Amino acid sequence: MSTWSQFNLQDAFSPVIEEFIYFHDFTNIILLFILRFVGVILFRILINKIIHKSLLEGQILECIWTLIPALILIQIALPSLVLLYTLEEYRRDKGISLKATGHQWYWRYEYPEFNLDSGNTSFDSYITPENDLILGEFRLLETDNRVNLPSQIPIRILVTRADVLHSWAMPRLGIKVDAVPGRLNQLNVEMNTVGVFYGQCSEICGANHRFIPITVQFIKIDDWVNSRL
Repeated sequence: MSTWSQFNLQDAFSPVIEEFIYFHDFTNIILLFILRFVGVILFRILINKIIHKSLLEGQILECIWTLIPALILIQIALPSLVLLYTLEEYRRDKGISLKATGHQWYWRYEYPEFNLDSGNTSFDSYITPENDLILGEFRLLETDNRVNLPSQIPIRILVTRADVLHSWAMPRLGIKVDAVPGRLNQLNVEMNTVGVFYGQCSEICGANHRFIPITVQFIKIDDWVNSRL
């Protein structure tokens, strides 16, 4: 989770957020190069009183400084498109689904692919009151019912809402899905390891917006299957 002294993004724990961080660093390198190059040119123009005649009407030069920015934009756009398609990729034969429904002010979770008569496929997740927290739990982030998901298999997150706008967001996993009225949005994720991860509703949904946290616990696939039985 984030700390007060943190400067960079949160540590990545899924392939999607790792690609996001790589793309973020790659784009920043390009931006720094452009800023430095343009700054040097502007500085040289300000201190130079001599104008070269080839710079006044140089069609070849104009083509060059039009083509180079276009190539840079293409270089930035290609990995961005790859990320967008990666988010939509879902292997139905190997993955599972989790449906999150936003309420004021809690989340209701369901496992649509399992029999609803088993009694453990849907539940409500409320914030844990501060007086009920135990040592090691985080204030405003812990919930009374954690979402258990298996690691190392594709997971499809389905998000909707029952009242107002909400947003299901977990920064360390690269997940942010808006709960829009009349829509069922989805996002795919695959976890590399086990552990507990925290998130919050990132859409202002009312007076108690800050009291609607998200807690997801990734466990081994065998343990998760046993918990579903």
